[in-house]
Amino acid sequence: MTANESTTVATADDLLQLENQVCFALAVASRSVISLYRPILEPLGLTHPQYLVMLALWQHSPRSVKDLGGALQLEPATLSPLLKRLETAGLVRRDRSRLDERVLDVSLTTAGRELRTQAEAIPHRVMNELRMDTEHLTQLREMLHAVIGAATTAPAVTGVDPL
Repeated sequence: MTANESTTVATADDLLQLENQVCFALAVASRSVISLYRPILEPLGLTHPQYLVMLALWQHSPRSVKDLGGALQLEPATLSPLLKRLETAGLVRRDRSRLDERVLDVSLTTAGRELRTQAEAIPHRVMNELRMDTEHLTQLREMLHAVIGAATTAPAVTGVDPL
């Protein structure tokens, strides 16, 4: 090491340590949990994003593409291919609204409604895989919703250090 080089020793409270990054923990947790869903959803013929669309439609169908995108917090460019694949699989139908031809409504087919019965076991299987009970997962979900709310209402990054 030359005289101009220095070594930085990371401490437990170092804000730049990878392990201390909220974004890192969220990214790894997200990938890990979604990977648990893959083998559970495969027999249903669904990917995780398709499962989320189906959850939204099982909650309320028919609904407009715009409403569905809002519920899922997805852009139309992301949602449209998902809907096309679900329609090809015979689980949903896309039709122009009778009230406004500019609106595209998405509704469940009979097969899509029937798939819900098979999907009812998914949350329990995921809880078993995670080895976490309903109380802990409810607390986690509430904390994540708080993070989502804070992140979506945070002022734009201005380059000014708020500390």
